[in-house]
Amino acid sequence: MNNLSLTLDDSALPVDTTPIKEARGLSLRGRAALVLEVIRGGLVELWAHKLRSFLTLTLLMLGVFALVVMTSVLDGVVDKISTGFSGMSWDGTLMVAPKAPETSEEQKRFAMSPGLRFEDLPRVTAPNEKVVAFLPRAMKRSSVRTVYGAERIFVNGVTSEYAQQMNRPVGLGRGITPDDQRRHAAVCVVGGTLGSKLFGGADPVGRDLVVEGVPFRIVGVQAAGMIFSDENYYDANGISIPLETYMDRMDADHKLASVAVKLASKKDVDEVSALLLGRIKQAHHGIEDVEIVDLQAEAAKSWANFMEQMRSWRIVLTSLAATALLVGGVGVLSVMLISFSDRRFEIGLRKAMGATDAQIFVQFLLEAVVLAALGALAGTVGGAFLCRALSDAFPYGLVVNPVGLVVAWIVALVLAVTFGMYPALKASRLSPMEAMR
Repeated sequence: MNNLSLTLDDSALPVDTTPIKEARGLSLRGRAALVLEVIRGGLVELWAHKLRSFLTLTLLMLGVFALVVMTSVLDGVVDKISTGFSGMSWDGTLMVAPKAPETSEEQKRFAMSPGLRFEDLPRVTAPNEKVVAFLPRAMKRSSVRTVYGAERIFVNGVTSEYAQQMNRPVGLGRGITPDDQRRHAAVCVVGGTLGSKLFGGADPVGRDLVVEGVPFRIVGVQAAGMIFSDENYYDANGISIPLETYMDRMDADHKLASVAVKLASKKDVDEVSALLLGRIKQAHHGIEDVEIVDLQAEAAKSWANFMEQMRSWRIVLTSLAATALLVGGVGVLSVMLISFSDRRFEIGLRKAMGATDAQIFVQFLLEAVVLAALGALAGTVGGAFLCRALSDAFPYGLVVNPVGLVVAWIVALVLAVTFGMYPALKASRLSPMEAMR
C-alpha cells in the first residue's frame, strides 16, 4: 500500500494540480463554472440512481406542493368568505324581529300583544335623521306552480328599497318599484337559485307562475350570489313580491318577519335601539315582545370565529406539510450517505489530486441542495397547476401565495443543508489513503 501511495504521489499522476489548489484564486466566472460542474455532477449522480432519487424527490415535492397549495387555497377561502360577509350588507344595520317567549309568564304577556305587524310600520318607521332606511320584510313557505311542475319556495314581501340596501342586485329584468307597491301589483322577482330551476332553465322574465292560486308575472331575476345568512337563502330560493301585495294576498294576519334598520352611523346603535323599542312598546300596549339585534356586531363575531378556525386549519395543514418536508430531509440524508459510500474512491482520488476538504464539503452540500431544489421545483409546478385548476371556484381566482412559495423553498433548502451537512463533513474528513485502500 505504501508503494501505491508513492506511485500516486510521484509518477502515476503527472497532472498539474495547481489550478485545483488555487481554486480560491479563481475569478468569479471560474467559481461559477466550478459550481455548475458540481451541479452537473450531482445531476449525473441522481440520474445514475433513478429510483432512489425519485423517492427522495417525491417526499420533498409533496412537502412543497402541500405548502404552496395550502397557503393559496386558504387565502382563497378567506377571500371567498370575506366576499360573502360583505355581500350580506350588515354594516350599520339593526334587525327588529319578534321575540320568542322564554317563560310561561312571558308567553301569557306576549299573547296580549298583536305582535310585529304591517300596521306597526307607520309608527315604527317614522323618519329619523339617524336612520337611512327602514326595510320591513314578511316571509312564508309555500308552493309555486308553473307549466313545468310545482316547487317549494319562500315568498318574501319586501319594499322597493330592499334590493339596493341589502345588496340583492337584479341580474335579469328589473326589481320591485314604488309604483308596484302603490298598485299592489302581482309581480315578482325570482331568486337566483330558484330562477335556474324554473322553466327548464330558460329565461323566466315575462313568464307567469302561480302561488296559492294567485298568478304573478316575473319581472326580474336576482343575480346569483354566495349564501351566508338565512335571508340570503330565502331570497335565493324564493320570490320577492311587493310588501303591500303580500299583505293583501298572502297573509290575512299581516305578520312581519322583521324590520331591518340602516343607520347613518354605527355609533348611534344604542340610541336608535332604545328609540325603536320605545316605539314598539307604544304600539304593543307596553309589551316588549320584540328583540333588536346588531347585525354588524353579529357578523364581526362570526368573522372572528371563522378566522380562529382558519388559524387552526393552518396549524394542522402546516404540520402535515412540515412532516412531509422533514421526511424528505431525512431522505436527502439517506441518499447522500449512500452516495458517500459509493464514491469513497472518487473522494480519495480527488483529494490525492489536490482537492481540499472545503471543496469536497461544498461539493456534497451543493449536491444535497440540488436534490432539494429539484423536489421544490416539481412541487411548485404541481401546486401552480392545481391552483389554476381550482381558480374558477373562488371569487377573485386562486393565485399562488408568494409567501407560502418562498417559505416552502426556504424550508426545503434549509433541510437539505441541515441533513446534507453530516455526509458532507464525512466526505471532507475522509483520508485519501483510507478511501483508496
